[in-house]
Amino acid sequence: MYVDQATHEQLQKWHQELSIQHDAFKANGLNLDLTRGKPSTSQLDLANMLDGALDGNYIADDGTDTRNYGGLLGLEGMRALAAEILGVNPKEVLVGGNSSLTLMYFNIFFAWQFGPNGLDSSGKSSAWKDEGTVKFLCPVPGYDRHFSICEEFGIEMINVAMDDNGPDMDQVESLIANEPSIKGIWCVPKYSNPTGCIYSEDTIERLAKLGNIASPNFRVFYDNAYAVHDLTEPAPELPNIMEYCRKHGTESSVLQFTSTSKVTFAGAGVAFMASSETNINTFKKHLGIASIGPDKVNQLRHLKVIKNLADLKSHMKKHAELLRPRFSCVLEHLKENFFESDLAEWNSPEGGYFISFDTRPGLASEVIRLSAEAGVKLTPAGATYPYGKDPEDKNIRLAPSFPSVEDINAAMAIFCNSVKLASVQQKLAE
Repeated sequence: MYVDQATHEQLQKWHQELSIQHDAFKANGLNLDLTRGKPSTSQLDLANMLDGALDGNYIADDGTDTRNYGGLLGLEGMRALAAEILGVNPKEVLVGGNSSLTLMYFNIFFAWQFGPNGLDSSGKSSAWKDEGTVKFLCPVPGYDRHFSICEEFGIEMINVAMDDNGPDMDQVESLIANEPSIKGIWCVPKYSNPTGCIYSEDTIERLAKLGNIASPNFRVFYDNAYAVHDLTEPAPELPNIMEYCRKHGTESSVLQFTSTSKVTFAGAGVAFMASSETNINTFKKHLGIASIGPDKVNQLRHLKVIKNLADLKSHMKKHAELLRPRFSCVLEHLKENFFESDLAEWNSPEGGYFISFDTRPGLASEVIRLSAEAGVKLTPAGATYPYGKDPEDKNIRLAPSFPSVEDINAAMAIFCNSVKLASVQQKLAE
């Protein structure tokens, strides 16, 4: 279907056919949801061996009684596992609770209130709040919860274009070099949310070098949420940003995050933060006021079932087997409906949790409205942009992980019809 090449009569005919199909979908009274990238129940079942894994033994290999207070940095074994995942030294890791988003939020909060480096030798604060306007670079489309954190603190967000290699680093470097109020950038380097791109080696090295051209107290928030969430084999490797930080002397400019939230139990996983030892110790100092220690029992039971990176990768292959049919179902519908058309563009990710879909400009909101009318809930239009405002109103994030393949199949039939109907209506209105 090429609407730009169609005659008015052809558009009217398509509109009639698509409207009839839309009404038929509405009559079915379906209630389907493709809004958030949650693991399915079958994925969560893969981690049921956590239940009872300790068998009454709560003592970690380092002698820690995990039932007691303390251990703010996390168990030694869990720090070692995180170091394997993120390519750092165990001393450069802090292990938190179940949410890496919480660790990101606390880093913003501590930087805002006290400065990312705390007090200097003279007792002077480098708090972001004392510097006037604070800005963050936001590669788009991106992760809505990152943007929500910035909004919470009144941090001004600046859109940065993305391509298959990651953020437009020419744009990033130019903005940072000329704007001292820019204090950070959000990044999802592997299977970026939602585009699914993997940052290139050049992009990652240039991110590592930003600390040398940015104003003081700048940080790269490197949310490696999908570090081991591969759908294909052999899995693509992500270059190690810490190696480039060591090369350029910028170890403290990058904060890495990941978690087991989509590995074991989404609501009862383990989160990790990695950075220079200086950053870890500064963060620990502030965190120690708010917490007497994380859930070390949960850390230990994770270590009982996932002892090392090899175990983790083996476990993630089971996730991939469950996710592949869901992603394939979405992609097959998109190919069948839009491969030979001027209606849409989309990505075919090798991992992660999302498929990014672009309508013709100005149509995402209408497609989402029509889909909802016919029984399919989608992520709100604009959610993948700061302030919920997609300048072109075209990006839609599809999340196929949670529903059954049968439900995805039904939802995608409605979605594709909605895209066509909205596109034809727009063309007829010109």
